[in-house]
Amino acid sequence: MTSKKEQKNELKRTLTARHMNMIAIGGSVGTGLFFASGSAISTAGPGGALLAYIITGILVYVLMMSLGEMSTLLPISGSFETYATRFVDPALGFTLGWNYWFSWSICVASELVAGSLIVKFWFPHTNTTIWSIGFLLVIFILNILSAKAYGESEYWFSSIKVVTIIIFIIVGVLMIFGIMGNDSPGFKNWVISGNGSRAPFVGGIAAIINVFLVAGFSFSGTEIVGLAAGETENPEENVPKAIKSVFWRILLFYICAIIIIGFLVPFNDKNLLKSGVNNIAYSPFTMVFAKCGIAFAASAMNAVILTSVLSCGNSGLYVSSRMLYSLAKEGKAPKFLAKVNKQGVPMNALYATTLVASSAFLSSLIGEGKIYYVLYNASGITALFAWLGIGICHYRFRKAYVAQGRDLKDLKFKAKFYPYGPIMAIVLCVVIIFGANIWIFQAPKFSWFDFISNYICIPIFIALYIAYKYIKKTKLVPLEECDFEYNGKDK
Repeated sequence: MTSKKEQKNELKRTLTARHMNMIAIGGSVGTGLFFASGSAISTAGPGGALLAYIITGILVYVLMMSLGEMSTLLPISGSFETYATRFVDPALGFTLGWNYWFSWSICVASELVAGSLIVKFWFPHTNTTIWSIGFLLVIFILNILSAKAYGESEYWFSSIKVVTIIIFIIVGVLMIFGIMGNDSPGFKNWVISGNGSRAPFVGGIAAIINVFLVAGFSFSGTEIVGLAAGETENPEENVPKAIKSVFWRILLFYICAIIIIGFLVPFNDKNLLKSGVNNIAYSPFTMVFAKCGIAFAASAMNAVILTSVLSCGNSGLYVSSRMLYSLAKEGKAPKFLAKVNKQGVPMNALYATTLVASSAFLSSLIGEGKIYYVLYNASGITALFAWLGIGICHYRFRKAYVAQGRDLKDLKFKAKFYPYGPIMAIVLCVVIIFGANIWIFQAPKFSWFDFISNYICIPIFIALYIAYKYIKKTKLVPLEECDFEYNGKDK
């Protein structure tokens, strides 16, 4: 039985079904859609970008099914970090937990950088550091109130995104058919030549593989529903509903957006976002509205994008602080990080995460483009490690479930395509992690900055796993000993 003292130190289940739906959208619809989509099209062309996003969408679908099966049976705040500890190896749980915390901490930083640079659309000579501080203060206050306050704010933030994207899709379709703006572009931008390449596929297979990382960064956040399960009312019903509905919404948004941008903006447009991040203030969305001929619409779109970016940062601060809390609860992080206030908010974990997110302020010292580039790449790679972990956890989860004589009919949510789904996800994640940045070795001049910023996360992940395994002497958990018990402490 849980003591009163322990109950006071637990998270509270205050998030509703509508909160869950919008939380996943809020975490994954941000700079990935509004900015990285432009980078994807400029890198691989409209056809290459569309193919990469479709394949990544299938990967996310499989992983969401896997996460749904585990999180409905065990709705725990630690999510796949706890699942890895129980069903694979405590060392993997430790590594996935810290990796995921770092992933979203730096994602918050990248969103703050992006937000401050968006302001340059209106104020070209503004001080970006001051804006970053102001934005961080806003999302910190939203997180400090309570999980319900965070969920409610995210619900309305995400609602603005959804409405805006729907309007964008409608306007884009009207422009494609020549009903709005200038004459219909037809398929011109899907077959256009430029920069030594020809659409729709630019740069071949290598470019498409490179876009996988961009797509991974864009879709990352859908797994937030797994961590939010620990603070959700009636998780057995709400988590499956959120997983089933959110993925299709996000896939629809991304695929439709890529198609529309591909029709309306040529891949060799000089203003289309590229790896150098020379002018992040002008996203492909803003460019499309500008082409529509309504100047005010472009400015309004940028305001919405700013709101969206802050929403994504808001989700990042929430989920990373919860992961740090979970690590502390399991003894994989300092115990003081597990302390929560009367509202059920892990304050010390929130303070620590906010401190890391403050690295965004370095943008004024290093240069906005470079710091955004580093944060963006690190966040993309670490997110893929989290997906890799989900695939491994589910593969072992189901095997252990059967090995212990349990009936699959008793599962409250059963994932499709097992075991092929998680196996495909594991293989694809490994390919993307190691192959997405091979362009570094194909460049005319090798850059140590590019090499380190794109590959440093891989040896760090491996080193964390080996170090914890060596120090704690952990072993692979036998299938018969995997723990399926839910002790209710997170209820």
